[in-house]
Formats: sequence, C-alpha cells, structure tokens
Amino acid sequence: MSKQEESSLASSPSSPSVLLKDIFRSDLLLQIEKTIEKWFPRRLTEDNYQDISPSQQYKVDVNGINKAIYEPVWDLIDRGGKRWRAVFMLLIAEALGEEYEKVLDFVVLPEMFHNGSLIIDDIEDGSGFRRGKPCIHLVTGVDIAINAGNALYFLPLRILKSKRGTISDDILLRCYETYSQEMTNAHFGQGLDILWHSKHNGEQREPTIDNYLYMCANKTGAVIKICAKLSSIICGATENQIEALASFVESIGIAFQIQDDLLNISLKEGDLLSASKGGIGEDIHEGKRTLMVIHCFNTAEEKDRNRLKEILDMKTFDQQLIREAISILESTNSIQFAQEKAIDLIKTSWSEVDSSLPDTPAKAKLKALSSFLVERNT
Repeated sequence: MSKQEESSLASSPSSPSVLLKDIFRSDLLLQIEKTIEKWFPRRLTEDNYQDISPSQQYKVDVNGINKAIYEPVWDLIDRGGKRWRAVFMLLIAEALGEEYEKVLDFVVLPEMFHNGSLIIDDIEDGSGFRRGKPCIHLVTGVDIAINAGNALYFLPLRILKSKRGTISDDILLRCYETYSQEMTNAHFGQGLDILWHSKHNGEQREPTIDNYLYMCANKTGAVIKICAKLSSIICGATENQIEALASFVESIGIAFQIQDDLLNISLKEGDLLSASKGGIGEDIHEGKRTLMVIHCFNTAEEKDRNRLKEILDMKTFDQQLIREAISILESTNSIQFAQEKAIDLIKTSWSEVDSSLPDTPAKAKLKALSSFLVERNT
C-alpha cells in the first residue's frame, strides 16, 4: 500500500478519521492468510484428504492432485492480493455488532471463488500476466489451469458442512443458496463480457450503459455480494440490513470494475504496475466494451466512433494504436464520465447503509474502504 493510500481518510460521526492501515491491519491480514491455509492446505496429504473427500474406494494419488490443483493455486495465492473482500466481510460482522471471528472461516469462500475466477478469466481473455508473473495457464497449461480454477468454486463449500451443529441448518441452507445464486450471476455477467468483445456467433450489437452496469453487478459484484450476504445472514441481520448491504456492495463491485478499467488506460509505460496488469491498454487489445468505450460510442462523432471500433476489433498490441484509442476516449470526456459514475454509485448506495447501521468504528471503516476501492491507484 502506498503512502498516498495510507493517508486516505474517511469521515464518520463515530470516527473522525480512518487510516487504511487501521483497516488492513497486519495482524488481521495474517489471520486471513492462516484461515485460507487452514481450509485450503498448501499440500494435500492422505490424512487431510480424508477430510475433503472421504470414503473413496481406491487409493488416492495425493502427489498427482497436489501437482494438478494445489501447487497451481498456491502459486497464484502467494503472489499476493489485497484481501479487501475478506476484510470487508469481517467489517460487516463488526458493524452488525458481532465479533469478526464469527465469520472468519467463511471468508475463504469468496477468496477462493475470486482466485478461481482469476485463473479462468485469464484463459478466457488470453491474458499474459497476473500479479506480476505469467498467468497460471501459461505455467501449467490450459487444461490444468481450467480444472484448478473450477475446483476453487467447490472446495470451500466444505466449510458450510463443518458448521453443522454450531450454526442452524436454516442459516447454512440460506448461505449455500446465496453462494449458488451469486455463482450463477457471476457466470451470466462473465458471459456477456466475453460475448461483447469476442463477437461470438456474429454478435454485432453494442452494449448500452445499462447492459454494462448489469454485467459488472454480476461479474464483479457477485463475489462481494457473497461477502455481504453471508456475513449478514450469519450475524442475524434484519432483512432491511441485508438488502441495504447487498445493494451497497453491488455498487462497490461496479465501481471497482470501472476503476480497474480506468487504471488499465492510465498506467505509465514501464511502471511495475503496468507490467503486472499486462501492459497499458490491455482492455483495448482485448476489445473490451468498458463504460468509457460505451460512452464514447454514444457521444463521439461518427469518424471517431468508427475508428475506435476499428482499433478495438483489431485486438492489436500496437502501442501507437492503443494510445490513439485512448486519445479518442479522452476527446469525448468518457474517462471523466466513468470516474464520476463510480463515485456517484458509492455515494448513492451508501445512504441506505448509513441509515440501517448504527454509527460505530466498523461502519466508518466500511465507508473508508469503499472510498479507497474507487480512488485507489493499484
């Protein structure tokens, strides 16, 4: 985290200023890492295999499963990550008046879902780098990576089974239904994102702004809605609180995606961040229909609109062409439009959460974290 980010503040009646280092506490992040490793061990052994897949008739090839799933996954996890989704989940529990330990084990579900989706997303997008290193499918091969990524959608579900007897079956069933629903939503959103830039089966329609918001709410918003809903359900929140938090984090998911899109064309050539994210304008190379692109299509003169579409459909790596596309986006104030939309989404959705939760330090941290996610430069 940069010094600039550490100095970011959020105001709250109960906490006049919140530093990001107070949100991303080193001891809390260490607990999250240990919890991930508790439920997803670095290496599978014959003993812990029995906890994951009991009552098998034939002898398991533990070493093979390690090479096929656990080693590729830990390669990705060990590259880092902000863990902001897990932190968000714990803050929601505290904002609802519970100790964060009550939901600590459950942070593994959205974290593993997220990491699995990154592996699959990189394959679908043909990406080259993830967190500063070659994407997992370039290390292991596409077939191994697909299977490992998909496995992360299911392996954490044993956490729900482990809580039987300590959490009511009704709550656990609702948690399972929530996870299943958001998994479905995520694939709907991802499917649209792929369709729009791949032009599969001759698809020629260009998405509208509403189409884009729906896509982000599901592709990017699904995993954080899992965080909010699971934490709320387990902590006994009211239906009003659950809906307010779900709406708020959906807006965060959209705003987070918009900011990712902005960063993708704002990075300076040669920056470490640029290299870790695949280079300047990777979204343009992939032909992505971002909010900026859609706004530009709606507002640009025909010549510029056609030129931008031409460059996007080239799937080019040529930096001169990519920078030409960025210049067209700038000429229609589409970048500014996207920045303002992200900020407005957070402000509007926060009002519902503000009225449904008591003023506490945890609530102030939720607001500070949401501001960081929109204003971040990494």
